[in-house]
Amino acid sequence: MSAILGIDLGTTHSLVGVVDSGFPILLADAEGSRLTPSVAHYAKEGAVTVGARALRQRALDPERTVSSVKRLIGRRQGEGDWKPSYDLTGIGKTPVDVSADILRHLKNIAERALEMEVSRAVITVPAYFNDAQRQATKRAGELAGLTVERILSEPTAAALAYGLDKLEERKKIAVYDLGGGTFDISILEMRDGVFQVLATAGDTQLGGDDIDRAFADWIRSQGILPSLEIIKGKMPWLRDAAETAKKKLSSHDEVTIEIPFLDSQKHLSVRTTRTDLEKIALPLIERTRRHCLRALTDANLKPDQLDEVILVGGSTRMPLVRRIVADIFGKEPNISQNPDEAVAMGAVIQAGILSGSLRNVVLLDVTPLSLGIETFGGLMNVIIPRNTTLPCKAGEMFTNAVTNQSEMLIRVLQGERELAKDNWELGRIAVLFPSGPKGSARVGVQFSLDANGILQVLTRNTATKADTVLEIQSSAVNVDDAQVEQMIAESVDHAFEDMNERIWTESRLKGEELLVAVAEALAQCGTLLIEDELHKIKSCAAQVRDSINHEPHDVKKLKAANQSLDDATQSLAVLLVERAMEAALERKLG
Repeated sequence: MSAILGIDLGTTHSLVGVVDSGFPILLADAEGSRLTPSVAHYAKEGAVTVGARALRQRALDPERTVSSVKRLIGRRQGEGDWKPSYDLTGIGKTPVDVSADILRHLKNIAERALEMEVSRAVITVPAYFNDAQRQATKRAGELAGLTVERILSEPTAAALAYGLDKLEERKKIAVYDLGGGTFDISILEMRDGVFQVLATAGDTQLGGDDIDRAFADWIRSQGILPSLEIIKGKMPWLRDAAETAKKKLSSHDEVTIEIPFLDSQKHLSVRTTRTDLEKIALPLIERTRRHCLRALTDANLKPDQLDEVILVGGSTRMPLVRRIVADIFGKEPNISQNPDEAVAMGAVIQAGILSGSLRNVVLLDVTPLSLGIETFGGLMNVIIPRNTTLPCKAGEMFTNAVTNQSEMLIRVLQGERELAKDNWELGRIAVLFPSGPKGSARVGVQFSLDANGILQVLTRNTATKADTVLEIQSSAVNVDDAQVEQMIAESVDHAFEDMNERIWTESRLKGEELLVAVAEALAQCGTLLIEDELHKIKSCAAQVRDSINHEPHDVKKLKAANQSLDDATQSLAVLLVERAMEAALERKLG
């Protein structure tokens, strides 16, 4: 049977995947990203752009850039409290039309990656979507040229991705799904080998977008800025900055938000902490509590009767969300899967079952040791982890680490050590590309292991579309048991030493990059700084150089020096942005 796509049509981001060689994979676009922003821009002359390119238009043309359309699909006009910044009627589009354009874009991503036409799909929707919303989603798929084989509930898809379908009968699972624009809580039970929804609740008007808007309003209130009405056209910039800061605060305690020329005269600079964000987000996240409790009541269950609580949706990365979920259900949630990709992966698995790709698949072997390549600094970057079931396929996108670099040597490695020199080399490929600035070249590397243990390494220069394939016969699987045991034992024996060396190397590379960037920035804008700022930057740069050259290596000292230099150059970064914007304006006027 022909391939069937699995699609997560999300409020903020969408993903597409397929079962390939018996292995469910998510497909990346031409820029190497699996996450496609669920955004469409409709130019006045009729051109339509979707995804990351459309998202970049939001700050420039917000009235013709459509986002979060999932909140509108299948709804009557005026239904619901949420009001978008755009007017679909003025653009001449319906929510179904916009959703169809997003699905068409995902279909094109899949066809480019698979090098074949695909016309069938499984599309996910929230469990609480009513019939009108489900039918509208199906109609959007049909307009995009897809036969929609099944509309799959998102919690069921997430449970499939977590492998919970392999639980014993009568096991009960809660799926807490907080995405960009919607919230969904579902209680599932395994019965006769399939998931049955015991209860579901949710809010189609609650998600990460609401946190971003509230956070953006708070950030604006902290700066010395004119009224909201005066900077209304710049609000997308403010929301984008708020979203970026929110994501950083999931792993950092505080960040600085810089937006130059927010009102054409002043630039915004606000220092904010995770505590600030959590105070703003708490009332919104607490709104999920009553839905969770109602779902438990409807399912006639108490929290301690649940076997698993799983998290889905990018907003569940926030530490506050995880604490509240643990408090509601009385147990730590399962966070073993990527929350952005779990629903999409489940859709792919369901699509594979429907197409027959996941039936009667004989999995002959597993990889005894990890496979990867050497990256800048002599580190091992794992592509296929140890014990991955065959057949399998995985890849990543890499770029040039040095200015004027014209060749990238791909060393294929096998082993469990952090440094490339401590692993085994299986082969190497040289990829040529035009020399240019650091980060200008893009080289895709894909590892494909078939059921016979034959490893194919494909490298692609995305600029020239030139492919190079290296085939390694059985070396990836047929490894002597004693050698495998020795490699694993060495990785355990040297674990702390290896990890410290990796952390040191990564910190050193960051420090060296900072020093080069700061030197270039000072050459351009150094004369515009006040004496104290200039002295502080030079002093911090000297500390970084001293830490890099210090023997023995002191990781904490180097990381602290890097952070100090990063903090000291905030005003310098603003000057660079202002100069770039002035130059761009001069070119436009000229």
